[in-house]
Amino acid sequence: MQNRFRLLERAALLAMAITVLLSTLGFFETSESVERAVLRLHVIANSNSAEDQTLKLQVRDALLRQGSALFGSLSGKEAAAREIREQLPLLEETAKQVVFSAGYSYPVLAELTEDFFPTRTYGDVTLPAGQYEALRVVIGSGKGENWWCVMFPPLCVPAAQDTPTLEDALDPAALELVREDPKYELRFWIVEQWRAWQQKRAERNKAAP
Repeated sequence: MQNRFRLLERAALLAMAITVLLSTLGFFETSESVERAVLRLHVIANSNSAEDQTLKLQVRDALLRQGSALFGSLSGKEAAAREIREQLPLLEETAKQVVFSAGYSYPVLAELTEDFFPTRTYGDVTLPAGQYEALRVVIGSGKGENWWCVMFPPLCVPAAQDTPTLEDALDPAALELVREDPKYELRFWIVEQWRAWQQKRAERNKAAP
């Protein structure tokens, strides 16, 4: 009788493990669809001084406002990425003007690249960790803390009228995922650990002779 109970217990645990695994695999797939649909903003400050951190936020706000204007008639992330590639000189100049207007002579570099972003919550929206296409802006020496935000669809500043929203960019499953509370959703943590491991492995492989 006891052996039968143990077999049933093991079967139940196995079934539970399989259920969690399948659920997590589905979560991974949906997370990847979020990565494909969202274009991030990554601003790196010159240093961690209070002045340089304030400057970083001023650059961020100017770029997000400009992004809202650029993306007003666009329907997807790929179109937004193409627009950014075309407008990179203008976006970089916008950042430079903010820096120079604040009285600094730091150089500014803007590029469209792929960056690893940890799990981040913006209001009631949580974006899972992963490799996102991003407008990366480095101010000065780029030795200060980063600011991660969302450029398309714009989530970090009030969007202009008719600007694409998160509901326009994501399918229903992805939209449901980003509305989850990460404090109560273990799968956000699992995805972040896996993505972080992948990122570290890629960096090691890149650094290897």
